[in-house]
Amino acid sequence: MNNPLGSERLAERRVTYTLEVNGQLYAVENVPARVNLDTGEQLFSPDTVERLQELIWEHKQPIRVMQVPVYEYA
Repeated sequence: MNNPLGSERLAERRVTYTLEVNGQLYAVENVPARVNLDTGEQLFSPDTVERLQELIWEHKQPIRVMQVPVYEYA
């Protein structure tokens, strides 16, 4: 249910952040975020965004690799 006053209801959560770069899918687990309880929108601090960029662009060794099925919605 939406908040009638228009203010956002936010909660601190740990989320999985995903990003596709040049056809390669990356996932980062346990990322701190503020999550809108009404919409599910995830908000990240500037420091968190900087750390996410470092992890993905520096090609550090991942803790594991997942195989992901891909479907086309057509």
